[in-house]
Amino acid sequence: MNIIFDHWDLWIEALRNTLLLFLAGSAIALVLGTILGAMRVSPVPIARAVGTLTVNTVRNTPLTLIFFFFVFGYPSLGLPKIDYTTLAIIAIGLYAATYVCEVLRSGFNTVPVGQAEAARALGMTYNQVMGQVVIPQAFRSVLPPMMSVFIAVVKMTTIAAGFSVLELGAVRAFLSERGENALAVLLWVAAIFILLIGLLSWLQRVLEDRWRIVR
Repeated sequence: MNIIFDHWDLWIEALRNTLLLFLAGSAIALVLGTILGAMRVSPVPIARAVGTLTVNTVRNTPLTLIFFFFVFGYPSLGLPKIDYTTLAIIAIGLYAATYVCEVLRSGFNTVPVGQAEAARALGMTYNQVMGQVVIPQAFRSVLPPMMSVFIAVVKMTTIAAGFSVLELGAVRAFLSERGENALAVLLWVAAIFILLIGLLSWLQRVLEDRWRIVR
């Protein structure tokens, strides 16, 4: 326990940054992934092509390379300077969005076509059909795989440790310099990640039970 209490300020900052990377990255992934998912099933050929190209390009690129682009390539473009934490959030959000997109796209296919056709027959636009009929049902049907994506996002945050972001994955290096046992530090880091993932699993069960009742 001394490893925790003797370096309390370091652990708090690392945990705070990990949660920031996860929450902000997940928010970006959810919004962008939903947009990309709607584009993938859009009746407009250009929208489908752009969505497919974006998903296939980003998803097939290692996350580390995406980090390299945002951390080292972005500043060389002469764009406004952004701190490493924000760049890491953007990298995680963009990468995870492609997986959210594919999860949602599979969920769209579970919604009976007749419901969308009935909505259009009532005069609803494509955006209204997606926002009020298809997407709400798709989210319910894909909750387990969607939570798996968010669990993966928690683990993705550790990559930011290699790009000057102080999060839980970087704690070992900092405490090793202070003379702490590296294995003991890693065990504490693993325990915290297990706790975070356990909370996400609990949230999944709560949402499944609630939405099961709604149905």
